[in-house]
Amino acid sequence: MSKVSTLPNIGKVIEGKLNRIGINSAEEFLTRDPYEVFEELLRKIDPTLCRCALASIVGASKKEKWHLVMKEAVEKFEKKHPKYQWENC
Repeated sequence: MSKVSTLPNIGKVIEGKLNRIGINSAEEFLTRDPYEVFEELLRKIDPTLCRCALASIVGASKKEKWHLVMKEAVEKFEKKHPKYQWENC
């Protein structure tokens, strides 16, 4: 099994947070819905995660750079959570 940090956009900090919710490998991460992963991280680990963290997680699941999926990822998240207030990146 590969470390989560072998995926694009996933550094040691996000990897550590993912480990804390039981995602310990890239293979485990790729079986999960990235939006659900982000929501779980918000609830259980870090309620201050920003748009960049969301884009990093969504981009990792698509194996794309975070800045290429930012707009789409944020729009999809905000559609589901219209009252969510973002922290600054």
